[in-house]
Amino acid sequence: MNEVTKIDRTQREYSDAVKKALGRAPQLFINGEWVDSSGDETIDVEDPSSGKVISKFVEATDKDIDRAVAAAKAAFDDGRWRNLPPVAREKIMHRLADLIEENADEFAELEAIDVGKPKGMAAMIDVPGAAAHFRYMAGWAGKIGGETQAPYSMPGGMMFAYTLKEPVGVCAQIVPWNFPLLMACLKIAPVLASGCTTVLKPAEQTSLTALRLADLVAEAGIPAGVVNIVTGYGHTAGDRMVKHPDVDKVAFTGSTEIGKLINRNATDTLKHVTLELGGKSPVVVMPDVDVSETAPGVSQAIFFNSGQVCVAGSRLYAHKSVFDEVVEGMAQTKDFWAPRPSLDPEAHMGPLVSKEQHDRVMGYIEAGKRDGASVLMGGDAPSDAGYYVNPTILTDVNPQMSVVREEIFGPVVVAQRFEDLNDVVRDANDTQYGLAAGVWTKDASAAHRIASQLQAGTVWVNCHAMIDPALPFGGYKESGVGHEQGRLGLEAYLETKTVMMKL
Repeated sequence: MNEVTKIDRTQREYSDAVKKALGRAPQLFINGEWVDSSGDETIDVEDPSSGKVISKFVEATDKDIDRAVAAAKAAFDDGRWRNLPPVAREKIMHRLADLIEENADEFAELEAIDVGKPKGMAAMIDVPGAAAHFRYMAGWAGKIGGETQAPYSMPGGMMFAYTLKEPVGVCAQIVPWNFPLLMACLKIAPVLASGCTTVLKPAEQTSLTALRLADLVAEAGIPAGVVNIVTGYGHTAGDRMVKHPDVDKVAFTGSTEIGKLINRNATDTLKHVTLELGGKSPVVVMPDVDVSETAPGVSQAIFFNSGQVCVAGSRLYAHKSVFDEVVEGMAQTKDFWAPRPSLDPEAHMGPLVSKEQHDRVMGYIEAGKRDGASVLMGGDAPSDAGYYVNPTILTDVNPQMSVVREEIFGPVVVAQRFEDLNDVVRDANDTQYGLAAGVWTKDASAAHRIASQLQAGTVWVNCHAMIDPALPFGGYKESGVGHEQGRLGLEAYLETKTVMMKL
């Protein structure tokens, strides 16, 4: 089922505010100031809706990274942030959230033209979510504390013992290209709440909103050196950050392959590491569902953000009694999800982020076809201009196929039938990943039973990809190390110190 409706994929004109942001000189935000790089290399910014180069930013050198880390270390060591009263830090974080909301339209447009996601989606999800992370973590700034503990092996009254929670220090934070602003704020928020300092590197494909965020960091009153934002490639700038001896913690969101490399490199100095990595999330549809509600829901699970989501519901397991109805219902959403330019007000799905990602996804689709998969919907690229891929449903697949086993990170779902509940749980868990999973059923007992058996850090029931700052997010198996968000996300930026005083 290929597209029938003719779509004009000409990108719309940018606003004046965005034109101004695109026209800024390529610089780095270090020690509270915009500074020139020590080198002269730059990286092109592409609009994936057109494939055209629209701006440039700095490719940071080793000297640039060293300068940023030195600024973060100086800011941490002299206590200009961590020693502020918690109420002051909390107030500043709320001010930063206010500024994001005041500039919401500009952020949504920048995110749309940089990533390719629809502006309406960025305005509804990405920008409010970014502000929410600062607001949630701001509340923790004044609630960090240790506890007293009576020693187990000593007489009463002999020793007074207690614990302290202290910020870990200088953090290197590397964020992905699929939710650039949201992920930058998710990373920076616990840094500010805990009293740490940071050097943040956005993805080389999508750095526009992180650079704009730096303006607001300064305007909000965050002291110089506490938040530094540098741009560059992962294998150069990112690698320098991870290996730097003055970095105490590394937080990375991205592919499992790169996460493993970062983990190895951080081991030399035993840095604290948090990794949020890849996924191949199963979605289990039970026979009792209302297909009219479920089919659009499981479609959104995979086609939202063009499938470029770590928790995307890319493996569909529908009971044999409803399988045909579910996939046909998904196929009926093809016009809704037909890719459009990111600034098209009718867009629900945009292009993929880059030519590299476009070619990767199309390569997987072709591999699936060669391996015997059938294309129920999509499977093609609808335009030569921009990096569009039609939403795709593959059936007649088996667990040995690359499209079933590997993370595609595109709008491609592999649909499979099941009959026995034990078998589908086994198949759902038959993966190196364990980031998330979904269950669709009217039976609450079955939902709890299946959720308890799925090897995943998050399980959604009758919904998908619902993320909240108060709830911890992390993965099983090769989907990550540690957690972000919630109290666990804050504690990843804290050290625990025991103090024992003889009385």
